Amino acid sequence: MTDVAVSRLDRRKARTRASLVEAARMLLASRDPAEVSIQEITDAADVGFGSFYNHFHRKQDLFDAAVEEVLEEHGGMIDVATADIVDPAEVFAAAARMTARLPKTQPQMAKIFQRIGFDLVAAPHGLAPRARRDLQGAEAAGRFTVGDLDVTLACVAGALLGVLHLASTNATHAAIDRAADELAANLLRMFGVPADEATRIAHSRLPRAA
Repeated sequence: MTDVAVSRLDRRKARTRASLVEAARMLLASRDPAEVSIQEITDAADVGFGSFYNHFHRKQDLFDAAVEEVLEEHGGMIDVATADIVDPAEVFAAAARMTARLPKTQPQMAKIFQRIGFDLVAAPHGLAPRARRDLQGAEAAGRFTVGDLDVTLACVAGALLGVLHLASTNATHAAIDRAADELAANLLRMFGVPADEATRIAHSRLPRAA
């Protein structure tokens, strides 16, 4: 087989895998993965049934890949948006506000976050490792009082998931914005940031990428 043919085959495989992952993302946003059949997945991806097993051994492997992609996509958005922010408290607040705005900015992603639930806390990709990094950085800089990091992450995840749930009940875009900013202000106060400063940070202009 020529190099050109191999390259064409690799591109076709990559497209098929991407189609399967995209189908899994779409289904995750609306269905319990346990209720979804492989046939439904391949139909949604518009690929042959047998193509599934060229890329994944089990249905769960595909959904795991879809979740990892979503988490890393979201994490990348946060990294870009906060790259020029110096204050670790402001970095954390911006990440919280961006995430709580997902029902407005990235509805599919928001629904997948709700589907993941508290598994977000232990996920090795996306929000959890970045939140851990930012909390530790803010504490080291004297901006936050954190305490037990695992408990703190659980508290942050619970608050975030609660706000995402509120936003899923047909909230307006303005209501989502208000809830996201209030979430950030409450979290900042929880970490010891003075109330006036917490309010200022939580209502400052978000980075353009957000």
